Amino acid sequence: MLKGKVALVTGAGRGIGKQIALTLAGYGADVIVNYNGSKEKAEAVVAEIQEQGGKAKAVQFSVSDYESTNARITELIAEYGHIDILVNNAGITKDNLVMRMSEEDFNAVIDTNLKGTFHTIKILYRQFLKQKAGRIINLSSVTGLMGNGGQANYAASKAGVIGLTKTVARELASRNITANAVAPGYIDTDMTHAMTEDAKAATVGVIPLKRVGQAIDVAEAVAFLASEKASYITGQVLSVDGGMGM
Repeated sequence: MLKGKVALVTGAGRGIGKQIALTLAGYGADVIVNYNGSKEKAEAVVAEIQEQGGKAKAVQFSVSDYESTNARITELIAEYGHIDILVNNAGITKDNLVMRMSEEDFNAVIDTNLKGTFHTIKILYRQFLKQKAGRIINLSSVTGLMGNGGQANYAASKAGVIGLTKTVARELASRNITANAVAPGYIDTDMTHAMTEDAKAATVGVIPLKRVGQAIDVAEAVAFLASEKASYITGQVLSVDGGMGM
């Protein structure tokens, strides 16, 4: 389904990003596994892809740093000749009530989750125009649609990703380039493992499907949007949340 395509997945060393990288590789894409601080985990993802007969490499840069991101992506374009799929998955949380949230924590989440998404899109913008083809898939969140107590910075960043996605979709549509967002709900990852059992039970209680989602659920949605099967879909938000955001 994605044979011959090159996919850049940010924050792909663990969790949802890891599964997206594995899934895209399983569909035939050459995957660039971006990481910021977890070199060993990223290289383990690459090794797993290669063991399954796929192609991948790990590349370090922080999406919040425009200069280093620009330098690395420019090198990747020169190396591969093209990048066809951009998956903006890199994200962090620094939760607290608004009254207790520091300026630094608010900015850090915006810088990675929202500005980081802007940075990679901006850097690849001309390349996609030159190719007259490309798929941009940005990871938002059910929190960006509904809000969530204690996550003002995260919710704002993920809501911003939706606005950015729709704007980019409008700008690039005439060149056969699509941009869509995927909004996961409560997914079983390292991030959710940090929640208390009471908090987990309360969250599952408001999910109509009454179960936790898996990273593969999100990854398959991303793969669909990256494929030709989704060539007439752009500017949309695909919620993968068990009905949580209805």
